Amino acid sequence: QVHLVESGGGLVQPGGSLRLSCAASGSIFSINAMGWYRQAPGKQRDLVAAITSGRSTNYADSVKGRFTISRDNAKNTVYLQMNSLKPEDTAVYYCNVEGQTTYLVPFVSWGQGTQVTVSS
Repeated sequence: QVHLVESGGGLVQPGGSLRLSCAASGSIFSINAMGWYRQAPGKQRDLVAAITSGRSTNYADSVKGRFTISRDNAKNTVYLQMNSLKPEDTAVYYCNVEGQTTYLVPFVSWGQGTQVTVSS
């Protein structure tokens, strides 16, 4: 079983910054893609950013140039640095990790979600 723990959300003023972290633990053999999604009230959950094991990245158009995703393979942790935050970035942010367990069974795990609120 794989468990994800997120941290770093909170309330920030427009133009401010936040850094989200998501640490994976459990029966992990390897991790492939890691990513962040977000869901605003009344809307679907959308991809914000993703990073592969080879550190290729993909970003939603709305966050390009403002958000940066990175990962620390030694710590099984993915980060999302969010700069120049806007009110429309307000949402619950979810971490997503895909990989293989120690039994070489593929897994997809989700974090519990962390609230990001951008408001003056």
